[in-house]
Amino acid sequence: MLTQVRSVLGAVAAAAAIAICFAAQPAQAANIIDEWASVKAPPPPALHAVTVDPKTTALLMLDFNKQTCNMQRRPRCVASIPQVEKLLKEARAAGAMVAYSLGGGGHESDIAKEVAPTKDEHIVSSGVDKFRDTDLDTVLKDKGIKTVIIAGTASHGAVIYTASTAAMLGFKVIVPVDAVSGDTPYVEQYVVWHLVNAPIISNSVTLTRIDELKF
Repeated sequence: MLTQVRSVLGAVAAAAAIAICFAAQPAQAANIIDEWASVKAPPPPALHAVTVDPKTTALLMLDFNKQTCNMQRRPRCVASIPQVEKLLKEARAAGAMVAYSLGGGGHESDIAKEVAPTKDEHIVSSGVDKFRDTDLDTVLKDKGIKTVIIAGTASHGAVIYTASTAAMLGFKVIVPVDAVSGDTPYVEQYVVWHLVNAPIISNSVTLTRIDELKF
């Protein structure tokens, strides 16, 4: 009888110990989907006035062709063209290098006429990273380029990937926030936040406005 009692007490004690162990476990951490509605956007990153040396600076005009920049897909790109045209004219007037990319299977003739390339301006065709499988890095470095200005669409595609690669290749990267566009304001918001907060990349990226960028 005593042995049975001890056995029962031992089982109860073991069960109690297991219960205490489970009770002591921390609550399962919520994932970002669970927390989505409660996430608060961080403060906007600072914009800076920038003066660049046109001899060592290139303006990269990314994917302003009609396949990626149109009223149906990205009206924010179309709306940005007058400001980008101003930036393009200033870059050319200062003698800065200008290079273009094509996305979405576009051709040179598909680029919006307001910001179309001249016959002497270099054009590459690639996916989201305009350095991948193109000669862009070589062409820039052969010209002595140390700084690139990024203008274009889509911010979550060509802009973020090309800017990131440029930074990792050793270029200084200038991003005028009114020269890049995405599908929605949120897309543009997270891209500019990422560019100035991402490890390694952020050390080479400066955000500005077109009116605060001087050649």
